[in-house]
Amino acid sequence: MKIGLSTYSLSQAIYNNEMDVLDVIQWIADNGGEHVEIAPFGFDLSKNPGLIDAIRKKADDVGIEISNYAIGANFIQKTQEDYENEIKRVMGEVDIAHRLGVKLMRHDVAWRPVSEATVKQLDEDLPKLAEACRRIADYAAQYGITTSVENHGFFIQGSERVQRLIHAVNRPNYKTTLDIGNFLCVDEDPVVAVKKNLPYTSMIHLKDFYYRPFYKNPGEGWFQTANGNFLRGAIVGHGDIDMWNVIKAIKDYGYDGYISIEFEGMEECRKACKIALDNARRIWNEV
Repeated sequence: MKIGLSTYSLSQAIYNNEMDVLDVIQWIADNGGEHVEIAPFGFDLSKNPGLIDAIRKKADDVGIEISNYAIGANFIQKTQEDYENEIKRVMGEVDIAHRLGVKLMRHDVAWRPVSEATVKQLDEDLPKLAEACRRIADYAAQYGITTSVENHGFFIQGSERVQRLIHAVNRPNYKTTLDIGNFLCVDEDPVVAVKKNLPYTSMIHLKDFYYRPFYKNPGEGWFQTANGNFLRGAIVGHGDIDMWNVIKAIKDYGYDGYISIEFEGMEECRKACKIALDNARRIWNEV
């Protein structure tokens, strides 16, 4: 097991022009991280290909691995041409993942608002979503890359929906980036959902949330789940997810891959990420 950080966790500092992605990699190494996950928020590798080689060199120089390349994608498009263009674009991102030297890549699949995120709609969309993911997984196979879907948003989010997509794609190099916190976005118990999806996991995002029920609106800084409850990003170990039970489930399963901290809270990001890294390692050792 190797604990590291997604560059997304320090995007607050990137957007404020206090750090660039190379500074983030240095920070991770300086603060005990064993790997960096590249999530292009505040930078764009497709428009700045020279940065790809710079990232790889920086990680080598500071002695940490590049674990995963995580990008957005949406295969729900208005026209067949737009659908094909999105598949082609993501294949281009697979080429970037190969240049980064990673063997794991997460791409999103579909976005729908809560009002459209029904099981009936999933049944209608699933064939085209699976086809897109299958073609991209087949393309990635030439590089030995495993692609994955993250439980993300309100549509392809619950543990069973993720499994339905994985089974529909039916490729050995197509799995899930298991985000332990995101299950709360559709009001699913993280401990139960993590246990369900560990067998399909390529890597893990460790994230925490503060949770309040729908009748206790806490005001600014929170967002609502699919069923109207309230969430706010928290430092790992500070929120309302039973982090000890989640990490115990991961450890007991025998997971031995990358664990990537994701922080999206209101605290200063560097301090928050340092606490999160320390908490994750300490809890792992305690359970």
